[in-house]
Amino acid sequence: MSTDADSAARNSRRQLQQELLRRARAGTARRATAEPTAGERAGQAGHAPQDTDRSGTTAPSGATAPSGTAATQTESAGSVPLSRAQRRMWLMERLGGAGDSYHVPFATRVRGPFDVAAFATALTRLVARHAILRTRYTERGGEPCQEVLPTPRTVPVHVVDTDATQAPELLRRETARPFDLAAGDAVRALVLRHGPQDHTLLLTFHHIAMDGASLETVATELAVLYTAATDRTSPHPLAAAPQYSDHARREHDDLPGFEAELNRWSDLLADAAPPRLPEPTAPLTSVRPGAARSAPLAPAVPEALRALGAQRQATLFAVSLTAAFAALHRLTGDEDLVIGVAGTHRSGTAMRGLVGLCVNTLPVRVDVSGDPSFAQLLRRVSDALLEAQSHRHIPFDLVLERLGAGARGADGTALVRVTSDVLGEPTVLRLPGTSAEYVDVPSDGAKFTLSYGLVPGDAAQPRAIVQYDPNTLDDTVAEAAVRDYAALLHAVAADPELALSKLPLPGPNDGSGPGDGAHPEGDRHPAAQALRAHPSVAEATVVQPAQGPPVAYAVLHDSIGPSGHELLGLLRRSLAPEVLPATVTLLDALPRTATGPLDHARLPGPSMANAPSGPRAEAVKATFTAVLDVIPSPDDDFFALGGHSLKAVQLAERLRTDLGLPLTGLDVLQARTPRALTALLDERAARQSAAKAVSKPAPRSRDIRPGTVLVTGATGGVGAFVVRELAARGRPVLALARPESAHLIATEGVDVIEGDLSDLAGLRDAVAQADAVVHAACTFTRHDVDLAAMETMVDAWRRGAFVFVSSVDAYGHPATDRVAEESPPHEPVSPYGRAKLDCEAMVLRAAGTEGRGGASAVRSPIVWGAHDRLREQLRWGAIGTLYQSARQGRPIDLPRPGTGGHAWYGAAWVHAAALARAVAECLDRPVHGVANACSGHVSWRDLAEDLTELLGTGADIRTAEAVPRDLDHRWHYDSARLARPLRALPGEDRRTVLAEMIGAAPPDNG
Repeated sequence: MSTDADSAARNSRRQLQQELLRRARAGTARRATAEPTAGERAGQAGHAPQDTDRSGTTAPSGATAPSGTAATQTESAGSVPLSRAQRRMWLMERLGGAGDSYHVPFATRVRGPFDVAAFATALTRLVARHAILRTRYTERGGEPCQEVLPTPRTVPVHVVDTDATQAPELLRRETARPFDLAAGDAVRALVLRHGPQDHTLLLTFHHIAMDGASLETVATELAVLYTAATDRTSPHPLAAAPQYSDHARREHDDLPGFEAELNRWSDLLADAAPPRLPEPTAPLTSVRPGAARSAPLAPAVPEALRALGAQRQATLFAVSLTAAFAALHRLTGDEDLVIGVAGTHRSGTAMRGLVGLCVNTLPVRVDVSGDPSFAQLLRRVSDALLEAQSHRHIPFDLVLERLGAGARGADGTALVRVTSDVLGEPTVLRLPGTSAEYVDVPSDGAKFTLSYGLVPGDAAQPRAIVQYDPNTLDDTVAEAAVRDYAALLHAVAADPELALSKLPLPGPNDGSGPGDGAHPEGDRHPAAQALRAHPSVAEATVVQPAQGPPVAYAVLHDSIGPSGHELLGLLRRSLAPEVLPATVTLLDALPRTATGPLDHARLPGPSMANAPSGPRAEAVKATFTAVLDVIPSPDDDFFALGGHSLKAVQLAERLRTDLGLPLTGLDVLQARTPRALTALLDERAARQSAAKAVSKPAPRSRDIRPGTVLVTGATGGVGAFVVRELAARGRPVLALARPESAHLIATEGVDVIEGDLSDLAGLRDAVAQADAVVHAACTFTRHDVDLAAMETMVDAWRRGAFVFVSSVDAYGHPATDRVAEESPPHEPVSPYGRAKLDCEAMVLRAAGTEGRGGASAVRSPIVWGAHDRLREQLRWGAIGTLYQSARQGRPIDLPRPGTGGHAWYGAAWVHAAALARAVAECLDRPVHGVANACSGHVSWRDLAEDLTELLGTGADIRTAEAVPRDLDHRWHYDSARLARPLRALPGEDRRTVLAEMIGAAPPDNG
């Protein structure tokens, strides 16, 4: 059967091809580390960064979406389950290690008159129309979900004056900045101003909210909205926008009906295996960004390929995919191959103009055996593609879940390692009265090991490309692959009846590994060869015991180098399971006989004879058991036990919480066995201990370490916990403390600087030395000192993030009993709360300017924790009257629920350790505004009962219609933005922390 046997099939194929073209236009940049903002970089380079408050780009009040817009009317209240495509993106973020792989840059060079304020207005109206662009992602009951946020008053458009020659680096770094999906951060705007009528516009989206088809909608609607904004007229009557949440709901509701088609996918992919691509000749020594290779094609080739497809009722995409199968067959020697192609969930007019992630991966499985001609292979590929297309609405991750361990090779390799695509003309933003030029933001990564691509381009410049992951595929292999692919395209354009064996062969592959003669007397085992190829390894050998797997021994060039576990991890990525050694043991030298050969009798025994032991090993075993519901053996494989990406995230989070060690889901997927994961955690624990073992400098060293965080109030109730949390994470800390209390943190592995908030010169010096700031100090009563200190610190702040520990007192007395984050203050506001508001305004206004990073104002309620300062506040602070009454056994008078029309009276509280985690989170992911930090809320009655029981006094608790002034508190504060770090760990419940504070409290003297 041909691919386009009927009109329905032809339409289906065209839809697939169009989606592939669109997806190609949304090619993403990949960069593994977060960089400063474009404004920060420009400031460091001597350029004056500007934001929407300083460059005339503030959107007018009309930028706010009117309440009657279609988008507002159709938005859904509450949380909505993620679509399966979104779930994949969310999991990649949670797994860690994705970097900016799933950031979608959209850049255009605009020449002509350009109105920044009108552009900000248009962008804000676009965000108002499409709720997916203002959606945050959270968890409910352990499952991810999405919640639509209100339309912002304006979407900021940051403007940087810079020469055009600096634009590529600024664009690349801006694209690499991380998104905070939990805060609804899904789109950013940057304008590079090269001249009065020369600008480069960059919109950066997260892939969870954007795909290629969406970019075309964004470009079209932005042009219409921009025209209306520049003309100062009402927006052009765009059709009501479909909302992504409706699509996600429909897909979720349809999931139970997918059973039959999932069974069909299981049949199609039964026993399929990933392509056996050539392994790297040397183990990975550092992570490398993705790369690409290209080869030119003759101008007539694309048209000849189109004609070939037309003769056989196939599209250009099907022809190029067939060439990819032929090239992959010659590269691997495999006859049963799977190549992934991009599909779409978009269908029908109801989804026209939908902005959101609707792409899907379609695995196409083809048998290339029997030496078919290219024309015959095209028929096989067409049939397989049509079969895959007929199930394109089934989310690929559901297919993977159904396949289970069968979705990966025996070595854990993903089934879809190779993809194929056809790249069309990129989307540009065409604004009235200007010329538009597409700007490529170079890709720093590839999502797959190998991707074949055909770029028809214009008639004079067609080319073949391969994008690849150089961490798993050698450069020389990629170069040979693109030459082979180009040669195949040329050959089949001329004669499609040639058998695969008769098609031109690629040029010589000069990427082979070390020859056998490199070590004429050495061990020829693949693991030994791979180890010797490592630049840090001088010698290596492998021994096969009488029973069990082989073991490896290596000698490093010097004492500083990778550990045995790190070398084993590299081998795991490049060797087949049957030749993978159980351990790599490092030796000072390989033992040899008097005549020179290796003396096997003197080699130490394998280090893996016994199961790993110790608290970390027990924690790993217990967590494997809890997450996977099976007790593992030390060398059981995570995937074989039923593990998958979500389980890896859960396992990593539990271990990170229990052990206080850095660990990501990606670490779990790479380590895979309890033994390897325990070894990894042991190494990280040793490094963490070494970082904590730094003694107090006397005097303090001026060699400030990169990434140093200044913490003010470091001996206070909050600051001490923040210092402890940062030290546990391995972050260098510069702690500001009063001279009389500086010794209290001398053993915590931090640099100490003596001073306080009244020493403005010392504050300025400390801030200037640090790469980030946590301001946790406060006088509580001397508000002029607090304000002067904040003004000095903000003035000296020139890089990194700034986290200000503020207070919920800044909200004043809200009119409603539930207080959303960033709600405006409501009078009366106490002088203390007013000072916090003024300090917040200073730091938030300065954020993102003159090289500064993002800012977060973390509003905390009452803080409880095992610290003397916090015990004092419990006894004599805001609820001191309640505490003292309970301690002395006096009657406790509380407001009766319902008094004054309020059903509840009580207090919000936060555990100091949870607050510290939230602060640390803001250093890496600023909230760019205000976030609440609450562990919970407790009624006055429950708190009074807790205190009387813990103090053992049995005070009489009474209720009345009166509301004592110090108990007039009835507000619940939402804490969604920092919900993840605030999640309670064992021992952080209210009763436990109160018991810790009361049990260690000194006796009162009065």
